[in-house]
Amino acid sequence: MKYGILGDVHANLEALDAVLEEMDRQGVQRYVSVGDLVGYGANPRECIRKVRDLKTLVVAGNHDHAAIEKLNIDFFNAYARESALWTRRELSDEDKEYIRSLKLIETCDIFTVVHSTLYMPELFEYIQTSYDAHLSFEQQRTPLSFLGHSHVPVNFFKRRNVTFNMEMEVRLEEDVQVMINVGSIGQPRDENPDPVCVVYDSDEKRVTITRVKYDIEKAAKKIVKAGLPEILAERLKYGR
Repeated sequence: MKYGILGDVHANLEALDAVLEEMDRQGVQRYVSVGDLVGYGANPRECIRKVRDLKTLVVAGNHDHAAIEKLNIDFFNAYARESALWTRRELSDEDKEYIRSLKLIETCDIFTVVHSTLYMPELFEYIQTSYDAHLSFEQQRTPLSFLGHSHVPVNFFKRRNVTFNMEMEVRLEEDVQVMINVGSIGQPRDENPDPVCVVYDSDEKRVTITRVKYDIEKAAKKIVKAGLPEILAERLKYGR
């Protein structure tokens, strides 16, 4: 089975379409999302609809919770807060009910899916160090897990100690737990503006990570036209 693992979409329809096209080319059969379908971008409703139409297994992200007033946005930066308030106005009641139905953690096949951490998923903290990863590995009951949130793709491994790399292919090995941050589709922050496309082949026991091109200018112009902060459009061009 080939799984397409969708990183943070953030209402960027153009980036999502480009990644889905690449996943289709690679023969993906089932879709999984690490959350944050909305926030920052100008097409929250369209992205939710597209992901739902694919019968995607989705977990909730912090921006998803912000959009349904399930998360206090006082601690968001000014641009994220303005985007969250805009998104609340844009979503339909059906969209909001769908988001409310999403769990924080899901398990599929031999892997676990979460937006942030496995040890305190409701706090939406970041996994940025080996120790952060260690805390989640202690809660991981499957050989493999996928997460997002930081918008930076990175792979963690637990043998005797926790190590990490940023390679574009990961081979699963016996007695080694793996945790993969799939980065972001809609707003990469690793100084590469190209969306991240992650495919897990359960038969080959391999995860491949590729970057795809999309119409950044079109997505950016939509953000500005919608009245969202212009910086949200500009940062798309630089992967920040």
